[in-house]
Amino acid sequence: MIVSRRTFLQAGAVGLAGAAWPHSLWAAESAAEKSSKIHVSAREGSFGGNFEIAARCHLDGVELGINKPAEKLPIADAAARKKTKEQLQALGLAVSSLSLNLMNNYPMVSEPRAPAWLEQTIEAAKDFGTRGILVPFFGKGELKPEHFDELVVRMKAAAPLAAAAGVVLGLENWLSAEQNLKILDRIGSDAVRVYYDVGNSTLKGYDVPAELRRLKGRLCMIHFKDGANYLGEGKVEMPPIAKALKELDYRGWIVLETSCPSKNPEADCKRNATFVRKLLGLADKAN
Repeated sequence: MIVSRRTFLQAGAVGLAGAAWPHSLWAAESAAEKSSKIHVSAREGSFGGNFEIAARCHLDGVELGINKPAEKLPIADAAARKKTKEQLQALGLAVSSLSLNLMNNYPMVSEPRAPAWLEQTIEAAKDFGTRGILVPFFGKGELKPEHFDELVVRMKAAAPLAAAAGVVLGLENWLSAEQNLKILDRIGSDAVRVYYDVGNSTLKGYDVPAELRRLKGRLCMIHFKDGANYLGEGKVEMPPIAKALKELDYRGWIVLETSCPSKNPEADCKRNATFVRKLLGLADKAN
């Protein structure tokens, strides 16, 4: 259903009080999630967009991108979703997350269609059985202090819709953990959290392990990347990050947003996925 911004905001005003629960949003784990605390996924670009390659890279899931603007997003097409679900199910893959990539050019805080796009994506995530939606703030959508008030208004409106669907909205941006926490506190819903990116935060000079600890209980998902490098071979110090995640007893998805140095998506994605599993002490799906 496509709604106007006014209707979307009214829904948030009446529903916000119900956005917090006595139990964590993550309490009802799927069968796949119960087998391990952490699962490994990848954005489509990291495996060349071919689901068969993703399966051969021993991933648990994939992050699907939403790239082009339209009144009705392609992800809102139930028939198209059914086809995608069937393809992934046959390969033993889940949809870890949906990423609203188009919001880097059509910002969440200013685009009139953004609330409707978010609602469509929430409905799609529910249908996929997906718990995380990445809401990015890069490029034209870079989040600045003058945008915070409108962001809070729109996220407060979206939060009860996400909560009702069992979905978390993950804010990914250039801000520090402390800045993000102030925004989350203003929104006041467990259905809005931080989608943390260890590569971006390293680039900004943040203390990544300390930030992860600071965000305990407020993380949606985590991107692993290190520029043009293979994981473990660049600027991002991975062992301290793994230690922090262990201390946090992190449960959820690690999503690869890795590059392809060799220009072979399958070889490079498999190499990075194997590194992550070894780093975090996870069983290899190939065994």
